[in-house]
Amino acid sequence: MSKGRVALVTGGTRGIGRAISEHLRDAGCKVAANYGGNDAAAEAFTKETGIAAYKFDVSSFDSVKEGIEKITKELGPVEIVVNNAGITRDGTLHKMSFEQWDAVIQTNLTSCYNTCKCVVDSMRERGFGRIVNIGSINGQAGQYGQVNYAAAKSGIHGFTKALAQEGAAKGITVNAIAPGYVDTDMVRAVPHHVLEKIIAKIPMGRLGRAADIARGVVFLTADDADFITGSTLSINGGQHMY
Repeated sequence: MSKGRVALVTGGTRGIGRAISEHLRDAGCKVAANYGGNDAAAEAFTKETGIAAYKFDVSSFDSVKEGIEKITKELGPVEIVVNNAGITRDGTLHKMSFEQWDAVIQTNLTSCYNTCKCVVDSMRERGFGRIVNIGSINGQAGQYGQVNYAAAKSGIHGFTKALAQEGAAKGITVNAIAPGYVDTDMVRAVPHHVLEKIIAKIPMGRLGRAADIARGVVFLTADDADFITGSTLSINGGQHMY
């Protein structure tokens, strides 16, 4: 496994991101968990897990650059990046404001550029890098009321394939994971009757667990996962197959 390697997980203190941070820690990585807002929650996370939390805005290139420089100084060069940070600002297009569109694109998609741009040169120099971008079933299949979210997550899949081609010769793998509906705060906020309909469409008969996604990340970021790149691992209980 990737023992001793420094791993950055964006949105890494809650939900799926927290599970990823914990699983990478357990695999032997030195984890830096990024967060964007709640200082008290981040402090509690660090106290509970022993994982360092770093506050910066993933939608801002300058903020990401400063955050990664701090991580590098305190933990070492970032060798693993998991782009997990994401938000929703749902609404049908005819009611969606530009602010709703832009916030999701910047946080969910532009953030991938920001983090990867800030680490790719050092990864190329060292001849090693593992990048995993968290997409979504809704980026693969679309979803009513989520043109912004679906566009951003679909963009992640294209970003992954292109960067994988650029990094392959330098020992950098770039893959994506497309989760289905996972039992997180975001999904729990869906009205109960809607959630029941969603679960009814999942062949496995349940929501995913954050650990299901985290195990996929550990697999793709391992040192010996060096022949897997440009791929999307769908973890959705069979809800969407293609």
